[in-house]
Amino acid sequence: MNGQRHRGKVHAQPRGFSLVEVMVALIVISVGLLGIAKMHAAAYSSGGTASMRSLAAIEAASLASMMRANRAYWANGLAPAVITINGTAVSDATLAATATTANYCTPSGSAPCGPATLAAYDLHRWVAALNAMLPSPSANISCAAVAPPISCTIRIDWLEKIVSINGQGATGPAMQAPTYTLYVEP
Repeated sequence: MNGQRHRGKVHAQPRGFSLVEVMVALIVISVGLLGIAKMHAAAYSSGGTASMRSLAAIEAASLASMMRANRAYWANGLAPAVITINGTAVSDATLAATATTANYCTPSGSAPCGPATLAAYDLHRWVAALNAMLPSPSANISCAAVAPPISCTIRIDWLEKIVSINGQGATGPAMQAPTYTLYVEP
């Protein structure tokens, strides 16, 4: 055995990957990329939802500021108990009629600007801004009829599309109607 070499079969070591391993790796990577795409879509949808909620909060705060500026109308019990706004339609006939016919106390106008006229103007401008900012908005403004302090509630509803985390329905993305509520003491 001193000078003899071992003459057994030498097996070659496999090098590289087989086709099956490559296919499994591609499938795993594809599933991961699909998951990332779904998370991106959900994040994009959540960003849009947050944007709409922020706009609703800004619009509600805007109306609250207008209510505080016109305390003669809102805080003295002159306002109707409930004002419903659906699109551009205002439920209170007096405010709606004043909003379409008044000159809104412009310097060239001859009539003095009263609290009701100013409230109609503010509400008309607010409804226009609300319709420009939110899709299919509706609002409800309700003020308690008790004497001071009068408290009002501003509730804004709108429609928005949501992306489902677990899957889409056969009809496409679902719609939801979120609500933003603000309590105000004018």
